[in-house]
Amino acid sequence: MAAPRGRVYTTAQEFMATIASTVPASAPAAAEQPATRKAGVRLTSLDAYRGLIMITLASTGFGLASLGKSEHWAWLANQVEHTAWEGCTFWDLIQPAFTFMVGVAMPFAFARRMAQGATTPALFRHVAWRAFMLAVLSNLYSNWGTTKPHLTLQLINVLSQIALGYVLCFFITRMRFSRQVAAAAAMLAGQWALFALFPGPEGAFSREGNIGAVIDLKLLGYNYSGYYTTINFIGNAVTILFGCWAGALLRSEKPQQYKLKVLLGFAAGCFALGLGLEPLNPMVKRLWTASFTFFSGGWVILMLAVFYWVIDVKQVKRWSFPLVVVGMNSLFIYSLGQIGIRGWLDRGLRGFTGNFSFLGEAGAIPQHILVVAVMWYVCYWLYQRKIFFKL
Repeated sequence: MAAPRGRVYTTAQEFMATIASTVPASAPAAAEQPATRKAGVRLTSLDAYRGLIMITLASTGFGLASLGKSEHWAWLANQVEHTAWEGCTFWDLIQPAFTFMVGVAMPFAFARRMAQGATTPALFRHVAWRAFMLAVLSNLYSNWGTTKPHLTLQLINVLSQIALGYVLCFFITRMRFSRQVAAAAAMLAGQWALFALFPGPEGAFSREGNIGAVIDLKLLGYNYSGYYTTINFIGNAVTILFGCWAGALLRSEKPQQYKLKVLLGFAAGCFALGLGLEPLNPMVKRLWTASFTFFSGGWVILMLAVFYWVIDVKQVKRWSFPLVVVGMNSLFIYSLGQIGIRGWLDRGLRGFTGNFSFLGEAGAIPQHILVVAVMWYVCYWLYQRKIFFKL
């Protein structure tokens, strides 16, 4: 069937119906249908996109933060730092992209397990176990090398936030698509209402005294550094849900051009909602507000569309191999940074490079690139031997 040409969505309802046609109504219904993709077939674009995210994260911004005092390049340095509070930088998009790709993988993973005979209860046990292990790893990494006399429970690390959202999205994706959309809207509206109804002394979305900080102080006895809150997992879960919808679309048998148009429309809708809500709902990554959820969602969906178009539609794949190597071992390279291996490599290599001091402050850039190149080679060594670390 040929892809429709010049398709224009005249209403939001029509656009959402387009996405709905690719999303299974429930696990049992999906299980009754034949697989839409041959077992074992992977979309290279997904591994490459994931690889780009992980290389960027492992590089800690490629050392570009060292240009912060430069008259001409300070703007670039600002893009690899989190926004102080309101707004959005490139670095603020790394966690949403990481989280989004977890959602993209879910329809593929669940379909594969169901094709092997897994029931819904069996799927839930797998989801619960994976979420538990993600939370354990998250707290292990957060307490790694601590000098405190006792371990500290934290639920704001990216893996903990994914663990909470992963379980929630499993149940939501068992519903009809219209109810999934309603659930996502209800979660964002509920989170917004929670902040608005209990604004705190400095305002609803202030750094200190917001309802998220109050809840953490009451339940955990402390607040996190950086003004992050545990209830960020609500918006985080919606980001995962966006990924689930995109993954279901890509897994479907719809024409490639059709998928691209839907992804681009989805991204445009997210941008419009994010910017439209911002005057009423500040764009705060540290609280994962509704406007931030939509705005960041627009960017990560747009990037997925670009990768899908270049790699899987146009079949321009060779350049993406270095990214794929890392994307297929994303948990491994993430762990290298969390347990101090990256820092150890940096210190060791400085003995040979001198941190490229002859370049001045910009010497941090080749130093960071060299460190991530060594980390990449370790991933490549594992890739050659088909060793992949997964949960």
